[in-house]
Amino acid sequence: MAVTDSTAAPPLPAHPDPQLDAILAGSLPHELSYALGGPFHLLLPDRFDANAAAFTAVLDEFGVEGRVYYAKKANKAAAWIERCALSGTGVDVASAGELRDALGHGVRGEYVVVTGPAKADALLRVAVLQGCLIAVDALDELERVIEVGRPARVLLRRLPPSQPHSRFGLDGGELETALVRCRDAGLTMEGFSFHLSGYDPLMRAELAAELVELCLKARTLGLRADRISIGGGFAVDYTDAEHWERFLRDQRPEHYHAGKSFAPADFYPYHSPVAGPDALRAVLAADGLAGRLREAGVTLLLEPGRALLDRAGCTVFRVQGVKDRPGHGIVTVDGSSLSLSEQWFNSEYLPDPVLLPAHASPGEPYAACIGGATCLESDMITWRKVRFPARPAPGDLLVYPNTAGYQMDSNESPFHELPLPPKVVLDTAGGTTRWRLDRHPLA
Repeated sequence: MAVTDSTAAPPLPAHPDPQLDAILAGSLPHELSYALGGPFHLLLPDRFDANAAAFTAVLDEFGVEGRVYYAKKANKAAAWIERCALSGTGVDVASAGELRDALGHGVRGEYVVVTGPAKADALLRVAVLQGCLIAVDALDELERVIEVGRPARVLLRRLPPSQPHSRFGLDGGELETALVRCRDAGLTMEGFSFHLSGYDPLMRAELAAELVELCLKARTLGLRADRISIGGGFAVDYTDAEHWERFLRDQRPEHYHAGKSFAPADFYPYHSPVAGPDALRAVLAADGLAGRLREAGVTLLLEPGRALLDRAGCTVFRVQGVKDRPGHGIVTVDGSSLSLSEQWFNSEYLPDPVLLPAHASPGEPYAACIGGATCLESDMITWRKVRFPARPAPGDLLVYPNTAGYQMDSNESPFHELPLPPKVVLDTAGGTTRWRLDRHPLA
């Protein structure tokens, strides 16, 4: 069945990745699919290490004291926390479960920052006792930290003036009250933080500069105030500008199963010209922020999640069946849209999956959407009709690249008693590829 330009959606290939290509070219993906009996995620911890080192290198480049905290919500795997414990990378947690995981994998409490709104008493108690840094989000939360009755380390979270509708942070009047209360209660008030939506480095730099001034003001009250956290918001660049711009320009309902459409504003910015460590570089360069941090003696804290997981994993499905329809096909795989979670954000998952045939079989290009194995019409892993080099067949594999950041863990569910995809950790040190299943510390 020949594919016409009106059938397939504009292509969206991932950036070239020779290391992943070498892994996929071997027999390992097919062997794991057979052994595990369902979809699975591949994890590459060395990529996590490299991404964390790249952020630290930018801090060093600007002569800024800082610490990187991995935002654990981006992926639940134990592998990343193990790497944090070994390297001294911090961990950002927002629940008692995440805190237990971090501590259980050997991350020291002093290297943990506890964020999130209206934290539970149990979480606050453990955080205080373990010496974690707590981003206080409200005045009543500050009182509950004090009530633990032990020395506590806190940041005060600032409500962004540019986002007054945000549910995170203290406004100006609340900050004034909180500063006095920290002084009177003898808390170690280490500085300020904010929760800012979006990926604009200039907006992040402007608010960071305001926090530096707040630190100087807090010191006049005798408070320590020597660090600020600018959170995450470091985008990942999934595909190149040419493909992304063409996709946004040319995509239309007939490129999707059942004529579904997505508004461009709903998409994650899958191409970002300033991403990851480069985004941090842009923040530090804006309005002389790096110099202001150095002059004020303020340490910069970062909480990237997705950006530390860039190219650190992929997701593999096995083809269970293919239906031919006029001008395109419908591929069904052995998992579901709840196995890969970008549609939690009402966004089509990108980039294009890669076909790994079980057997070499030449054929014509073939366009197909990819559906899940559940009894729901809306269970579509990829709504758009992807152009494959040949018609997929049962037993073939579809590999979604670069899924470690939020794709593996956000909206996962064992609906229909389909198992959650296990995570397989790959070790490629020394030129030999070895694998193991990711383990929870209590498993």
